[in-house]
Amino acid sequence: MTNPEISKLGHFGLVSTDLEKSLWFFKEVIGLEETEEADGVHYLRAWGDFEHHTLTLRAGEESRLDHIAWRTKRPEDVDAFAENLQKEGIEINWVAEGTEKGQGKAFRFQLPSKHTFEIYFDMEKTLAAPETRSVLKNQTHKSWNRGVSPRRIDHVNLLSSIPANEFSDFMIQHLGFNLREYVEAPDGSYLGAWLSVTPLVHDIAFSFDPHSASTHEVHHISYWLDNAQDLLRAADILKENGIEFKGPGKHGISQAMYIYAIDPGSGVRLEIFTNGYLIFEPDWEPIRWTLDEMSLGFTYWGDQMDNNPENNPTIKA
Repeated sequence: MTNPEISKLGHFGLVSTDLEKSLWFFKEVIGLEETEEADGVHYLRAWGDFEHHTLTLRAGEESRLDHIAWRTKRPEDVDAFAENLQKEGIEINWVAEGTEKGQGKAFRFQLPSKHTFEIYFDMEKTLAAPETRSVLKNQTHKSWNRGVSPRRIDHVNLLSSIPANEFSDFMIQHLGFNLREYVEAPDGSYLGAWLSVTPLVHDIAFSFDPHSASTHEVHHISYWLDNAQDLLRAADILKENGIEFKGPGKHGISQAMYIYAIDPGSGVRLEIFTNGYLIFEPDWEPIRWTLDEMSLGFTYWGDQMDNNPENNPTIKA
């Protein structure tokens, strides 16, 4: 019997205490396209995303990343993952039909840290509205329609007071992820771990901070730009709209270039991301970084975030 497999990162579910500001930020400044709005939930995606949505936005009394969704490789993998997780004593909750527009059968569960994951397969490949539809049959919306205009969803980085190796072990054992790079402390625990199921260096990363506000924070969500010139253009657009940001810079880990900006509505950090390298080797050996090499790994060059928690807000996930 084939083991169930995750194919890719699907979408983020974001709750905002100021929905109007969040919609302005993600739609007008970042340039995500709205597929539809239903029951107070706004469904957004980038111009190169094919599924119904890669981000949902709704209002709430506390800003948080409600869930992170993963698409399986096959329809039957949804039930198989549910069965396997239940055998390990992990509680699952099936999502009521119609709760999330465009999406079929799905369930949610919590990591030991209390971060919430969603597993699904079926998702509508909704056509863009005629006025925003691309003439190219191999993309959904017109590129560069407005704002920064990222091509697609990229990754998520979760933050916790639990060492990152506990997360990586869970992802490898229960969900079939591959460890790509990690930062190891002198005691052997991980300060950071980067994992993927695709050729990307990371579909998800985990960062350890013993002073984290909780075990289930989110450091950032991320969307992808095609190249470094797009990143410089993004910096101009953010500045023109009064959005302060960190970067541009280049990570040593992943070798990708970045800008970090905060959504003024929810407080979630968005990383605009480009370049980097892809992994095609089936026998890839995870890259180990030491505590002394952390500064090189996190910021190879360029503007970087400081270590003051007041300057590095996080929200719960």
